[in-house]
Amino acid sequence: MKLLIIADDLSGAADCAIGFANAGHRTVVTLDEAQAAHDADVIAADTDTRRLAPADAAARTAHASAALGRERRLYKKIDSTLRGNWAAEVAALQKQAGLAIVAPAFPATGRTVRGGALLVHGVPLDQTETWQLEHAGRNADMAAMLAAAGLKSERFNAALLHDDARALSRRVALIAAEGTDGAQALIVDAQSAADLRALAGATLELDTPFFWVGSGGLARELATLDPPCAASHADADAVADNAQQDRGGSAPGPILVMVGSLSAVGERQCAVLRERVGLVELVVPPDVLRAGRSHAHWSQWLARIGAALDMAHGTTHDTTHGAAHADLLLRIGRDDAFDPAEGAQLSAMLAALVAPHFATLGGLIATGGETARAMLDAAGIASLRLIAEIEAGVAVARPHAQTAQTPPAHRPAVVTKAGAFGTDDALYAAWRHLREQANTPTEHKPTQA
Repeated sequence: MKLLIIADDLSGAADCAIGFANAGHRTVVTLDEAQAAHDADVIAADTDTRRLAPADAAARTAHASAALGRERRLYKKIDSTLRGNWAAEVAALQKQAGLAIVAPAFPATGRTVRGGALLVHGVPLDQTETWQLEHAGRNADMAAMLAAAGLKSERFNAALLHDDARALSRRVALIAAEGTDGAQALIVDAQSAADLRALAGATLELDTPFFWVGSGGLARELATLDPPCAASHADADAVADNAQQDRGGSAPGPILVMVGSLSAVGERQCAVLRERVGLVELVVPPDVLRAGRSHAHWSQWLARIGAALDMAHGTTHDTTHGAAHADLLLRIGRDDAFDPAEGAQLSAMLAALVAPHFATLGGLIATGGETARAMLDAAGIASLRLIAEIEAGVAVARPHAQTAQTPPAHRPAVVTKAGAFGTDDALYAAWRHLREQANTPTEHKPTQA
């Protein structure tokens, strides 16, 4: 099966597609349609529409489908906490692709759907910190959000498939028989990986037009049911990046951990990283990033980040000498003027501070899709080849070998993670993965900036 995944941010594209890479499919995440690897089994396209107006997001999503979706099945990746313009984007795709089967559950990360409602670790979505941070006072009901975008929906419980594998096909046939009066979207209850696995199998048996709408949970179950063909590994790039040879270890040089997300999850992950790893930490004030290059202290921050990375690079030694790595944790600060809507601007300016020093990096860990996208854009990296998964939703990649503007000699490992995703150990686990795969130390003493 050739598949196109359309996501509204970079970390989402990667965490949705990584299941296919794990299953042996040649899988590429693209930030630029013109540079997509059309010979890949799976293309995950980041349309970068999270912050656009709904109509603009819908138009860009439909264009990506038309440009990249020829002879490919369609999977619309949506945020597992329903951020962004997902309903408008689904409505735009539904006109092209048929029934939307909406299953955002991702039990491995605590996301389940019960009674048509999305729960995060058992808590209704609209009561969570993630929802309140950006959508306080707004309705988190999926059916209502789809209705506002012009789509009629019905509900289906994936648990029915355990006893009756054809329950979904009969339901879809009934909807199809209703014609224009029938539902355009089917919201699926799923509370376990087994539910999603049963749903994945049932959808592959459907003979009416449809497309998948979900997070990384349903995607990884689909991946296990669709083994890759041998030809997908035949090209030279696949040989060079073979996952058995390249597990995504860092190259010589410092590891940069960029944190743009201000979620409570991200805060805990930073705390664990600081506790277990001695690294330099710099927190850039938001007013510096808002003003950008016109800020009086811009040059000072540029030099400070460069000095920290130079120091880290200079203290990197082989394990046989017993020396330590001094890597950099770079974060966006928070002040009373903070507005979640300015995230893209702040991330872009943070990336601009790093860009002159990017070539010194041995590895990049970026949490928050906007932060990861901004850094790769600033570095001229237009696509990534997915390699491995550290934990659910935390993907390791390298810049694709054919990426324009990216010298093949400098292809640092890139780890992406959604801001509100992951265990408290996620950032530390990502750092440890890069260092261990490079056969370098995993513990060291603190360094002061």
